[in-house]
Amino acid sequence: MKVFHCDHCDHLVFFESVQCVSCKHALAYLPDLGVTGSLDLDGETWRSPLKRAEGKRYRLCRNYSEHQVCNWAMPADQEDPYCLSCRLTRVIPNLATAGAQAAWYKVETAKRRLIYSLLNLKLPIESKIDEPERGLAFEFLADPADSAAPKVLTGHADGVITLNIAEADDAEREKRKHDLHEPFRTLLGHFRHEVGHYYWDRLIRDSDRIEEFRKLFGDDREDYSASLARHYQEGPPLDWQSQFISAYASMHPWEDWAETWAHYLHMTDALETATTCGLTLRPKRPGEPTLKPVPNVIAREPTAFEAMIESWHALTYVLNNLNRGLGLQDGYPFVLSSPVLEKLRFVHETVTA
Repeated sequence: MKVFHCDHCDHLVFFESVQCVSCKHALAYLPDLGVTGSLDLDGETWRSPLKRAEGKRYRLCRNYSEHQVCNWAMPADQEDPYCLSCRLTRVIPNLATAGAQAAWYKVETAKRRLIYSLLNLKLPIESKIDEPERGLAFEFLADPADSAAPKVLTGHADGVITLNIAEADDAEREKRKHDLHEPFRTLLGHFRHEVGHYYWDRLIRDSDRIEEFRKLFGDDREDYSASLARHYQEGPPLDWQSQFISAYASMHPWEDWAETWAHYLHMTDALETATTCGLTLRPKRPGEPTLKPVPNVIAREPTAFEAMIESWHALTYVLNNLNRGLGLQDGYPFVLSSPVLEKLRFVHETVTA
């Protein structure tokens, strides 16, 4: 994530900001410019004071102006009243239910960070409204009132990502994390994992990369239902950390890909944040982690992946030690073995290709 400043007073603002706390100007994220910037009302539309926005007019997303669950804007001449991110959501929680509005806000906030990363990596993003066959859609659902009825499962199927909005409740999500023996569980992590399944369909399944995928991740034709049942009956292999980024990744090649993909998005986003904030590490003793500015992974520098991994080790070293100093669990409780690094490299090469 980049660092943003108000275009009127230069005060620091954030990706989710809707108003500058200093000069009180309205703020919105402008996907066409890639910035969270200030806006001036100009009749029924808005304009940005940025020079590169000269001549452009904007409208606020309907979910911004009516529900305050979004902070994105779009071109004033766009017919659809929803921004790029909100157009991908086709089912929202029942807002008549207590707590649904707050839950919807949380999941949309996490989803916008996902969409930011996908745009930054120049990955194809198409709504099922425009592309019913290969487009992407999100459905945010609640468990039925009847406790005997099947629960809503978070997952992906044919481009539709379903999220149980109970995950927006921090206590409930922590309980599930504990019950499932997971070291890490966040809304953004869910989205990054599930969209990995979507991009496997888009970028791997029918491509010339499928054989290389099978060499690294295993045979995707393995029966998924049988693998799922075996995983929950027997658990992961005892030595799973030597081959996989997480225990869940050991369940099936599809899940291994999705977990690895999610971690690649964790890495690229956190490293962009660190680099943009000017964070570097220059240890006094050799052999200690060194964090340097990270090259743009999309620029395809030959050494971009190696530089990314080197800086990632340094960043997680600092992150985990800072967390421990605050009495918190490690922010990144994972080990990157050599096989996992090769899988991450494959994801990197798939994205940059």
